[in-house]
Amino acid sequence: MTTRYATNGEIELAYHLFGRLLLWRPRLVLIQGVGFDVAAWAPVLRRLRRRFRLVVLDNRGVGGSDAAEGWYTVSTMAADVVAVLDAERIPAAHILGVSLGGMVAQELAISHPGRVDRLVLVSTTSGWPFTFPMPAASGRLLALAPVLPRATALRRQVRNMVSRSSIAARPELVELMSAYLSTRAHDPQSGKQQMVAGATYVGAFRQLRIRARTLVLHGSADTVADPRNARVLATQIPGAELEVFDDAGHLLFWEQPDRFCDVVSDFLRPGC
Repeated sequence: MTTRYATNGEIELAYHLFGRLLLWRPRLVLIQGVGFDVAAWAPVLRRLRRRFRLVVLDNRGVGGSDAAEGWYTVSTMAADVVAVLDAERIPAAHILGVSLGGMVAQELAISHPGRVDRLVLVSTTSGWPFTFPMPAASGRLLALAPVLPRATALRRQVRNMVSRSSIAARPELVELMSAYLSTRAHDPQSGKQQMVAGATYVGAFRQLRIRARTLVLHGSADTVADPRNARVLATQIPGAELEVFDDAGHLLFWEQPDRFCDVVSDFLRPGC
């Protein structure tokens, strides 16, 4: 892994390159959700790097990237991705975003269409006014997190982000995710800023302007982003394809990593 830095205004953004010397492979930019950095791609990173030259961004306020004062917006975070592409002199690339990262990916395809080859949107929504809101139970978990011991809050959040069937089949998954989160730098303010960016994103009818060929992926058991949002999003984007991962939750790429990599790779394969 090679770590480099780009700047957007006064913010320095960390990004990580994998397979950068394999020039015959297409480029794929990975954008994570709230509070997650490069390490959150662990279950799928090895397989994806065999097929693509990866550019993995640490969103502002996470990992090696600077935090910023004031509230974040999805539009500003999309500009962060443009700054990374510019730093690497990449005119266009495939873009994959998860959760909040999926909103950032949409905004990139809307506002900077020439920078996006194909688009993969995972566990995300199209923003207001057409979004189905976060289920009430997840909202209560977020509200309780600041008053609970951090280890307890993390474990509860992880259990909420994976499906019951995955927990039953792979109980170690909760331990792996909890251990990962417990080792990451924790900045409550940046986490709040990222959540506000996602909660205030307005897609309206703007997804109709997306011209990149698009794949929407969502877990049927997602309790963070209502699964009904996937069909709404796929309907809004012209020609978008939709694939539902049965019995998968919000972190479907942790729960079904092999299938995730196969589906993404097939969609992005040249000539398809």
